[in-house]
Amino acid sequence: MLVTERVGRLRLIKNGVLQPQSIAGVPPVHTGSQAGLFDIVLHPNFAQNSVVFLTYAAGTARANGTQVARARFDGKALQDLRVIFKAMPLKDTDNHYGGRMAFLPDGTFALTIGEGFEYREQAQDLSSDLGKIVRLSEDGSVPPDNPFIGQASARPEIYTWGHRNEQGLAFDPQSARLYETEHGPRGGDELNIIEAHKNYGWPVITYGMDYSGAYVSPYTQRAGLEQPVIYWTPSIAPSGLAMYRGDKFPAWKGDLFVGALAFKHLRRVHLDESGNVVSQEQLLNDLHWRIRDVRAAPDGYLYVSTDEADGRVLRLEPAP
Repeated sequence: MLVTERVGRLRLIKNGVLQPQSIAGVPPVHTGSQAGLFDIVLHPNFAQNSVVFLTYAAGTARANGTQVARARFDGKALQDLRVIFKAMPLKDTDNHYGGRMAFLPDGTFALTIGEGFEYREQAQDLSSDLGKIVRLSEDGSVPPDNPFIGQASARPEIYTWGHRNEQGLAFDPQSARLYETEHGPRGGDELNIIEAHKNYGWPVITYGMDYSGAYVSPYTQRAGLEQPVIYWTPSIAPSGLAMYRGDKFPAWKGDLFVGALAFKHLRRVHLDESGNVVSQEQLLNDLHWRIRDVRAAPDGYLYVSTDEADGRVLRLEPAP
């Protein structure tokens, strides 16, 4: 397992043991507040080409943004690393980067980009990558069938807009749905199904309040703006997101799993065959650890990482 640490380290867990040496070749990472090294995603043909993708904050405190780098992992280090995408414009805040990646069936990938906290109006500005989900080819180029191709006032990489801080992204091949979770302000965290060319509303509509107690917007619904599948008030602070299709937990097949930072649990969102939310269940409450990420692995188990000073990677197994 390859595991990112926010301070800019990439670690290897082999046969259940964390290797003492960090992986060499990680690009320079901007750290501070929420800035750092975010996601690592394997190329769909990793077994043949050993290619990995990293998402991270890059730049300085006065000018930084979300970037994607592509490299080849030789088992000990990253080789031939090159930056393939830089979100624009740069910003002078260390908050709300997004930074989640998910490959789609056609070989392109989706990338979440937060709105930088203090720049929330840019989530509705199609000339800015902030507050968007972008879609890119594996070399960082823009696919020719992206929804805003040829529109002079819009950045061609944009796939959807109107997002706040999207920290969960998962594509489910069986249902062909792209699921996303994002942080609301005080309340109004969202689970969305992402579809091209749709506007998910932030900050024009929201179920959350500003941290001051004031309204971000008086509207929770508006024509032409997407509604979340579900929203959470008070905020659970959703982080990683995974769709479970394994065989170790038959009752969980087809359900979503969401890490919760504020409420310190792993949340199971039980879906019916049409993708409707039937119920929710809280897991791992007794540990009292912030859950940063969750992955459904090829071995059928669920793995979660905790967001603590002494962070852990946990494997969930069926009860005996």
